[in-house]
Amino acid sequence: MSLADQPYAHLLRPHDGPLRADERYDTVRLADRELDAPQAAGAAFLECALTDLTVSQGRLRRARFTECWVERTRWVATDLAETEWQDTTVTGSLLAGVAAYGSQLRRLTLRQCKVQAVNLRGAVLRDVVFEDCQLVDVDFSEARLTGVSFPGSSLEEVRFGRARQQRTDLRGATRLQLPDGHEGLSGALISSAQLIELAPQFARALGVEVRD
Repeated sequence: MSLADQPYAHLLRPHDGPLRADERYDTVRLADRELDAPQAAGAAFLECALTDLTVSQGRLRRARFTECWVERTRWVATDLAETEWQDTTVTGSLLAGVAAYGSQLRRLTLRQCKVQAVNLRGAVLRDVVFEDCQLVDVDFSEARLTGVSFPGSSLEEVRFGRARQQRTDLRGATRLQLPDGHEGLSGALISSAQLIELAPQFARALGVEVRD
């Protein structure tokens, strides 16, 4: 799937101006730009395309992304807390040092993305797919995950402490390394091989000493 496959692709028009707080952006394309410290809190993006962007030190708290296409976009040290993402695809992108706590993610697909040092504490994720992604130091503590899957993705230093999970499928993850918060896996589905790999971590979390 590509941008050309989106039903609104032929309606997109370029947007070259700054992003503004509480503004509504409908069927616009932002492309090939560096956005340094954009102030767009509360902005709404409907059927928009964000391609080949670098967004650094931005403030987009409570922004909404609905039926959007995000490709090859770098989000660096940006405030995305309490944002809403729905029916949106993010592909080939980077999220690094991003605050996204309290966000609402519904029917969101992240494909071939690197997600590093991202705070998703208390977020709500429903029908979210992390496909062929690399997740490093991602915090899902106290989040609610329903129907979330990680096919082909590597999870390293990922935290699920006090998370609530339903139908979360971790079986497709190529790596599953959790430093703590193992109780937050309750309600998730893992493979027998992953169970064996996680067994020493479970034992440490329970204070069980394993000695042969």
